[in-house]
Amino acid sequence: MTQVDYEASLFFSKINQLDKQEIFDNIKERYLSLNNSLQEGLETFFQQFSFWGKLDRKKNLYEEIQNRATFLKEKKEDLEWLYQSLQDYRSKKILLAILKNYYYYDFSLLGSVRENCYSHYFDLDLLPSLEDAVFVDVGAYIGDTVDDFLKNFNYQYRKIYCYEVTGESFAILKDKFCLSERIICQKKAVYDHTCKLSLTFHPTSFSANRTTEEEGEIEAITLDEDIKEKIDFLKMDIEGSERKALIGARKHIQEDHPYLMISVYHGFEDLVEIPKLILQWNANYQFCLRYYGNEVFPTEIVLLAIPKKSA
Repeated sequence: MTQVDYEASLFFSKINQLDKQEIFDNIKERYLSLNNSLQEGLETFFQQFSFWGKLDRKKNLYEEIQNRATFLKEKKEDLEWLYQSLQDYRSKKILLAILKNYYYYDFSLLGSVRENCYSHYFDLDLLPSLEDAVFVDVGAYIGDTVDDFLKNFNYQYRKIYCYEVTGESFAILKDKFCLSERIICQKKAVYDHTCKLSLTFHPTSFSANRTTEEEGEIEAITLDEDIKEKIDFLKMDIEGSERKALIGARKHIQEDHPYLMISVYHGFEDLVEIPKLILQWNANYQFCLRYYGNEVFPTEIVLLAIPKKSA
């Protein structure tokens, strides 16, 4: 047993011994012990990004902390399963760091697990170099992830599909790759069924714009219907719609066994629900986590789902 295994065992044992109210009270007490600058920063962040709940001391509003407590208690068995399922020491240390941040506001461990070697999504210790690969980027923004894909794999690929819904971002994306016939840019949302969606604009960042199910002007497709060829790599970062988009890629996941790089931080439950969903369709995957966020609150968590046949 490693030190990380030992600490994780102690953590799960502690959560098991406490009820949800005790967990909430403990987290709230630790939160109120933080300095004012940290508290103000966290409250501003949760005001801008609503995935985790609201937090406001002056209004005695602690929804985000309640959601933390509920997640830790009600998903404790799923979290233990995920911990045991992770394939490397780094992934287990990352999960422990996330959980200790949720409960203790532990910033040091979270800061220590940030990826500093490889570019976002592309851990080359885990991903193969495929010369004839098809890469799908869902939430392509302005093409920064495609740029990294091209550099990491020496510009060797068969085709790249990019999906982006924000007009300003899409214009930059399309202009950047306009000379490449093998990079296909589509101003479409990726979803679990074809429909029309609305777009909610974030006040500070185009990259944080979100689709909603209210009928609007955004065309939504499924990957199973839109892409007929075999997919080798699939990346998703779409502000909380990842589960819906994965459902629409079920056939590809079952038949193609693509390497999956999925953001699992838009809400607490994605961390466990997304790997469970993938395994429902294809038991041939094993999981790793990589972390690209800051030390204050865990965002930019990526689940790497690796097909066992190529591991």
